[in-house]
Amino acid sequence: MIGLFVIAFIILFVFIFYEDIKGFIYAKIYLHKLPEPPARFFVGNISSFLDTPENIFKILRKWGTDYYPIYHTWVAHMSAVNIVNPYDFEIIMSNMKHNTKGYFYHMFHNWLGTGLLTSEGNKWQERRKILTPAFHFNILKEFIKVFEAETKNLVDVLMKESHKPYVAITDLISDFTLDTIGETAMGTNFKEEDIKVSGRDYKKAIHEIGKLYVYRLSRPWLLYNLLYVFVPQYFKEKKLVKTLHTFTTNVISNRQKNFRTTKTESEVDFSYSKRKRLAMLDLLLTAKKQEGCIDDDGIREEVDTFMFEGHDTTSVAISYALMLIACHRDIQDRIYEEIQQVVTDSSQLDYQTLQELKYMEMCIKEVLRMYPSVPFIARILGEDIKTHSGHILKTGSLVQLHIYDVHYNPDIYPNPKTFDPDRFLPENSQNRHNFAYVPFSAGPRNCIGQKFAILEIKTVLCGILSAFILEPVDTPETVELITDVVLRSKDNIKVKFVPRKTVY
Repeated sequence: MIGLFVIAFIILFVFIFYEDIKGFIYAKIYLHKLPEPPARFFVGNISSFLDTPENIFKILRKWGTDYYPIYHTWVAHMSAVNIVNPYDFEIIMSNMKHNTKGYFYHMFHNWLGTGLLTSEGNKWQERRKILTPAFHFNILKEFIKVFEAETKNLVDVLMKESHKPYVAITDLISDFTLDTIGETAMGTNFKEEDIKVSGRDYKKAIHEIGKLYVYRLSRPWLLYNLLYVFVPQYFKEKKLVKTLHTFTTNVISNRQKNFRTTKTESEVDFSYSKRKRLAMLDLLLTAKKQEGCIDDDGIREEVDTFMFEGHDTTSVAISYALMLIACHRDIQDRIYEEIQQVVTDSSQLDYQTLQELKYMEMCIKEVLRMYPSVPFIARILGEDIKTHSGHILKTGSLVQLHIYDVHYNPDIYPNPKTFDPDRFLPENSQNRHNFAYVPFSAGPRNCIGQKFAILEIKTVLCGILSAFILEPVDTPETVELITDVVLRSKDNIKVKFVPRKTVY
């Protein structure tokens, strides 16, 4: 009887963990040929991942240098191939067969469902098709008015704080980007609408859930829902997800009330020409009503995804931009001079004017090189590949693409810790590998909102630098980066704002 029980248990164990057992065997046969950090018997590199978020970040950077261009990490049965070179970036990112996100993105499913960030296959293609018009040129032109209005609100807040020795900007910038994504993509004014959960609680919940994901990822056994449901973090996540979903559900509800009353008969046709005119949430509501290609849960998936990605990633980019510009007065003066030359009528910022801010754009590119908002992504290989260094990686392998490490490769970017916008002069960029600079990912699955982000950053820099001289408090040396969903600093970033005589 006991023997039958043992056999049944083994069969059940193999059935549940078949893919993991197969992955473990594959790793032992193939991946041991790759360089790897020192590992302990059975548990692998687990001790490094049980450290603090700031130390994990430092450890990963050291491994990226020590084991360039590719290395293997593992914990018990779970293995990952880590890519830190642009040649393999191109092989993987440019091929539609490798579009499936790494399995740890499954952690996002309770919150984001299978929206554009986490979906794959036909669902991803359908959602991308629906949402692409939301970032059409004509839509972005209209958004600039919102960027400018919210920038003026932010400048007013900073002006009230400017008498202080410094301003902790991280939360203030996050407020700005959340209000901006609400007004633009969601058509919702968070200052006026009756939303039950405040934006402050929403942003706090995002930060807290990011910490939970790092905690869970560094303890791979918790990636199994069967085990995760028994730890306190599971119940904390459920509470946070409820906060996040309450906020976005109210955003959708509020917009839907207005949406019903503002559509005209001329907009019944859901052709591409009509879709170009609609903001993101309106597109989703129209797709549900007229084409039936998305339901209420699908709309919430995309709203959750874009509320997160559309404000959090841009927020950290603006914060790092202000810090770096404050630390380099000569560069700050050049940006200010360009603004004065190009933006001749500050009340009429438009798409064409922002396109003419060439030096500012170079500075933004350099900020995103040094501080890519999403420092790494992960994919599952859809077919066997041969890496640039000659290694064969099998179908189904988890590959982690470390964008941060490629951006700091001294062979590509000499003195990579130096803030140097001239790296992006045409003559300095022309021979650079196309996948050596990928702050918005690259290939078919690149960031759909990258033009939105650049226009928003340009607008807010115009407003802030026209109103203030920035002086350094924090520097790249004092800011400690941590491992998180986006590239956060351990502490709030601090900058001194000195009002100019002529205010934007």
